[in-house]
Amino acid sequence: MDAQSRGRADEIDPADQWVLNPRTGNYELRLGDSVAQQQKPSVATPRRSRTTRPASPGTGAPATPGVPGPRRGDGPPGGRRGGRSRKAGGRGPSKRKKRLAITGGTLAFLLLGGSLAGYLYYQHLNGNINVINTPGASSGTFSKGRAINILVIGTDKRSGAGNEGYGDSGSVGHADTTILFHVSKDRSNATALSIPRDLITDIPACSSQQSDGSVKQVPAEKGTRFNTSLGQSGRDPGCTMSTVKNLTGIPVDHFMMVDFNAVKNLSTAVGGVPVCVEKDVNDKDSKLNLKAGEHRLQGEQALAFVRTRHAFGNESDLDRIQTQQQFLSSMMREMKSKETLTSPKKFFSLAEAATKSLSVDQGIGGIKQLTSLAGELKDIDLKNITFTTLPVLDNPAEPANRKATVVLNDSLAKPLLEMIRGDVSLTEVKAAKAAAEKEAKTKEDAQLQGARSPAGDVRVDVFNGGGPSGSAQTTLNWLQNGKGVNKAANRGNAPVKVATTQLEYAPDQADQARALADMMGLSASALKVGTANAGDKTPMKLTLGSDFKEAGTPLTAAAPQKAPEGLQRVEADKAVCAK
Repeated sequence: MDAQSRGRADEIDPADQWVLNPRTGNYELRLGDSVAQQQKPSVATPRRSRTTRPASPGTGAPATPGVPGPRRGDGPPGGRRGGRSRKAGGRGPSKRKKRLAITGGTLAFLLLGGSLAGYLYYQHLNGNINVINTPGASSGTFSKGRAINILVIGTDKRSGAGNEGYGDSGSVGHADTTILFHVSKDRSNATALSIPRDLITDIPACSSQQSDGSVKQVPAEKGTRFNTSLGQSGRDPGCTMSTVKNLTGIPVDHFMMVDFNAVKNLSTAVGGVPVCVEKDVNDKDSKLNLKAGEHRLQGEQALAFVRTRHAFGNESDLDRIQTQQQFLSSMMREMKSKETLTSPKKFFSLAEAATKSLSVDQGIGGIKQLTSLAGELKDIDLKNITFTTLPVLDNPAEPANRKATVVLNDSLAKPLLEMIRGDVSLTEVKAAKAAAEKEAKTKEDAQLQGARSPAGDVRVDVFNGGGPSGSAQTTLNWLQNGKGVNKAANRGNAPVKVATTQLEYAPDQADQARALADMMGLSASALKVGTANAGDKTPMKLTLGSDFKEAGTPLTAAAPQKAPEGLQRVEADKAVCAK
């Protein structure tokens, strides 16, 4: 945080003036006498409105004076303000404060890779966030029962002070580091899938927002590096989202994008990130210079650690990915520590550093939406967050002595992606959860027991919620011409994308649902029964998900329940030494 332009007075950092009131659980602004004299008649200046932005560097425009004080309603129930004294025996920290504190720890991954701050309820932070309108992004409404997929993109663009000397100073900003963060439906676990930048893949056609606000239609490109899905030919993060969906079959809800400054500023704001190296390191390219042992890195050294390609392993990008995963895991553990959770200065600094580094889609383009997302992630235990890398092989089309790119290792990648699409955790599932899943499966199987309606009596609307383009129409043709379901209709694209195909029906449509499930090869888990009867003329709703390939291909195959042998992975609670 730049204290000089954001309310600093008499060389006092405003971050130091936020004090935790143990009776209310709220942070309160308490300025010294000299500051109070300058800010009469009120101690805390009003909150900046949603439309007010901080001064742009170099414009000469004055910054908004003062620091926002506690908002009305942030105190305990009953309308009492956080700054008032309370009787002994009053309530402890508010649920909201606890939620924000826990959020700060759980979101460390997004804080570093995607630059989201845990301490986000200050309205002025909205002005720091850069929003890119992205076709295909979700609305930003989250609810249990539906998985969340966030694409975290770190670019190699050399923007920002001190970054000009790193590599290609003219880079347009490619997808240098890309991680697909999958949060399970029940919010008990998450998988962070790193995608190698040098992977050869197809980039679909996309609509891309340009820096001047115009929209460019970028044509598809086959057999090229994954990292060119961003920056090259004017592609924006929405193009990278489309590429990831095309590559993995996993629908991407939102993206978060940052540059080099995010790593430098966030590692500094948290007070440094603990790392371990097994040997002395002196990498002239990344400027990483460390003795063997443990270190706490921040700023330029933290950036050097996540950028180095020559310090560890066989000096490849794949080894750099593992180093980045170790760093991110350590950041998460640091954020979970008591020292961070109880430090208002760290929270305040993190919020500023994070939001200033952040570009997002319109679905999560504000503090309210980001806080909602934080609430979905706050209870995930670090031991149930797994980092892994999309399995690849050296490109067989390249000479043995000039290996520069990689291709998918289908034997490992296919079951891994099936697990993520099927919402299967890469960590051990607790016995209680396994028992609950078994009970749920028994109930689901019972849905498939019973009579079937004749094909001519099946009435259904077909939506495409993630299948290949035109799937709703091809499925309609298949049902009508091949199966005799002449009361089906094509309703186009679904309002919300879904990972798995699902059939919604009323209790009095159970016979129709079972008949259609047989035709489509749907499992019991794909059948969603409502509570009220629908009547004779109301159609069922069939939504084709990302697992849908083509009409006639059964969808009953269950996702693997165990990670393939040889899969590289590490849990976020494990401290690993780079070697």
